[in-house]
Amino acid sequence: MTDVAKILEGVKPNETFVLNLGPQHPATHGVLRIKLTMDGEFITRAEPVPGYIHRMHEKMGENRNLAQFLPNTSRIDYLSAMTYTHAFVGVVERALKIVVPPRAEYLRVITSEMNRLSSHLVWFGAFILDLGGFTPLLYAFDDREKILDLLEGITGSRLTYCYYRFGGLYNDVDEQFLKGTREFTAYMRPRLKMYQSLVTDNIILRKRLENIGPVDAEMCRKYGGCGPVLRGAGVACDTRKTEPYSVYPELNFDVPHYPEGDCMARYRVRMDEMEQSLRIIEQALDRLPEGPVMAAGVPRVHKLPAGDYCYAVEAARGRFMIRVVSDGKEIPWRLKLRTPCFANLSLFEESSRGMMLPDALALLGSLDLVIPDIDR
Repeated sequence: MTDVAKILEGVKPNETFVLNLGPQHPATHGVLRIKLTMDGEFITRAEPVPGYIHRMHEKMGENRNLAQFLPNTSRIDYLSAMTYTHAFVGVVERALKIVVPPRAEYLRVITSEMNRLSSHLVWFGAFILDLGGFTPLLYAFDDREKILDLLEGITGSRLTYCYYRFGGLYNDVDEQFLKGTREFTAYMRPRLKMYQSLVTDNIILRKRLENIGPVDAEMCRKYGGCGPVLRGAGVACDTRKTEPYSVYPELNFDVPHYPEGDCMARYRVRMDEMEQSLRIIEQALDRLPEGPVMAAGVPRVHKLPAGDYCYAVEAARGRFMIRVVSDGKEIPWRLKLRTPCFANLSLFEESSRGMMLPDALALLGSLDLVIPDIDR
């Protein structure tokens, strides 16, 4: 009998109590409520209660045309806005058979990977803060500011980007952005080594995360877990490799994965992914061609042919897919968003059974949830 089963076997209903984690608790990183049934300090059941910040993005997508819905995509997961917008322009381009210029595709990859780095840095700083360490947050946000400065220079925004367009990009980048991006990649590599020695190799962190929060490949399959959660369970599944899109097939990068399935494995996956993002950005900069950043002849009014269209990308938290069902009109008949955070939150109830509350908070942080991505 497992330790969890032994704990649950001895629980009597009249000895438990209910504890609300959220919707204002800082460890939920948003207005997420989790209803915990506790036996002392041990969790017997954890019931997520989403919906506190629901904004009905899918229904909004069925009540406005495609161009009007485009800014919505960056507000679903605001920390991974570039890749979410990439998915939406991708599904429209697939339906209309628009060929995006190579320069635009390379710049999409560069900006998406920069956005992935900034997202992982937010997670890294906030995760360590959840565990009681404050200093790494300051380092992480200092590094992230450099990314935001670069992206702001070409997009005009620091968070909810709307830089991509159907057929290409809003505008081309300048030499200042390209030079600054190269300088950032050179700057960031020593910083990752510093994070390794300061945080990753710290015995306190390792004792706090190793063998805590087990999530195996079967649990991910059952609930649809994806991204670093799935790769932390030993499955080398990355949409950039399994369902190649844009110019990712032309670039060399690895898919970090660890078989342990614990909080430390998920932590290591994301830290390694930052290194891989730097590899991708450097290759894309080296291969960046000249030419236009918008396809010729893109219609001003976008009416998708009647049919069912899907497009998936690898966002910072996992596989994000947009499905659009069109009846030939300007406004989609159905728009469905498959978001990674909702799937990753779904496995929390089972994986947290029998855990102590502080360990469950480590598990929750290792899932890297963005609440608007759940309440979409």
